[in-house]
Amino acid sequence: MNKLFFWSLTSALAGFLFGFDTVVISGAEQTIQKLWGLDSILHGVAMGAALYGTVIGALVGGWPTERFGRKKTLLWIGLLYFVSAIGSAFAPEVYSFILARFIGGLGVGISTVAAPLYISEISPPDKRGRLAGMFQFNIVFGILVAFLSNALLAKTGDNAWRLMLGVEAIPAIIYTVMTFAIPESPRWLIGKKGDREAGTAVLRMVSPQSSPAEVDTLANEIEHHYARGRAKTPFWSSHLKVPIILAFLIAFFNQLSGINAILYFAPRIFEMTGLAKEAALLQSIGIGLTNLVFTFVGLWLIDRLGRRTLLYIGSFGYILSLGLVSWAFYSETYSIVPACIFAFIAAHAVGQGAVIWVFISEIFPNEHRASGQSLGCATHWIFAALLTTVFPKMVDSFHPGAVFLFFAGMMVLQLLWVKLMVPETKGVPLEDLEARLLGKS
Repeated sequence: MNKLFFWSLTSALAGFLFGFDTVVISGAEQTIQKLWGLDSILHGVAMGAALYGTVIGALVGGWPTERFGRKKTLLWIGLLYFVSAIGSAFAPEVYSFILARFIGGLGVGISTVAAPLYISEISPPDKRGRLAGMFQFNIVFGILVAFLSNALLAKTGDNAWRLMLGVEAIPAIIYTVMTFAIPESPRWLIGKKGDREAGTAVLRMVSPQSSPAEVDTLANEIEHHYARGRAKTPFWSSHLKVPIILAFLIAFFNQLSGINAILYFAPRIFEMTGLAKEAALLQSIGIGLTNLVFTFVGLWLIDRLGRRTLLYIGSFGYILSLGLVSWAFYSETYSIVPACIFAFIAAHAVGQGAVIWVFISEIFPNEHRASGQSLGCATHWIFAALLTTVFPKMVDSFHPGAVFLFFAGMMVLQLLWVKLMVPETKGVPLEDLEARLLGKS
């Protein structure tokens, strides 16, 4: 279990870089807008540049993950993060800054495909939720560290924003070195590369308590499912309509909660309630701490209560917290906004945050898992990019209460989706999930 934990943790550290890269911009965004005299449109493009890279990374991430393997793909992700950190920190003007952030976004997008998929493929069914959920834990840990880093560096001078962005190079190097120590996914080795001997060796390390006969049986199942998938079905087919719809909708609702807009623009939202800039940054650290604590809760519950139950809990929490934020802005009862935002973050961490990457990595057959992961991740990041780009314009054009009321309404629709469509995947072997979702015997 120690080896399995280390391998999962190493892969999940891509999530740490994802979280750090996503949120570190929040401490620099207003300075950058003033420094380069950006209007709201160009400012939105600069802030959303990483997300547009993320969309491309998610769309194409299934190809290197399937073609070159999970391990090599994870290694290259670290290099993309490193290049982005250095490029962002030394950008002389907005267009080179946009390019550097775009490169980091490629790393984020590919990581959301490769890392949860890798962990899912090396994990025993009874531990898969917690281990794959480590990716989400590392995302929120990266978010917290980014908020803390921003607060610590905020008073280091006129170039504080460059330090905020450049410090990411350090964890990027550490992660890249660690990826050399992990093995390749046994399912990719057996099913894609055709190296049964190497794949079986990894399966033995993953489940040392299993007998040689049990390991051989699992290897046979993997070979069988890959062979049948290659022979019968393309990805875009009615045969896969259930997992395709599920992956699209969980990603769609994840972003239509407003989570990325709140994470990216947390200091600005708190300043709208009358908080000073320094106090707003400190309140942002509260978001990171709340996210971390409740992600622990979500990971503790995910293999106990199941994915569907956590989505129920999160949906009710979203609706209540977002509804109260909307009321607070309409009634000018600003004092409750920070607490309601923290409640929103808690609902996200226990619900969608804990579930999304695990769920998408589970619901597709072995031979289509990389493509399915790309679909879910690309959907997630397309809506994240759009929302982050238009959010500054939204709060300029509409009452803040209306913006948060819109997010609350979308979460009512998510609640209906969970009730009517979402299956439970807790504790089910990946090969058995194929039979359940695709109607195979």
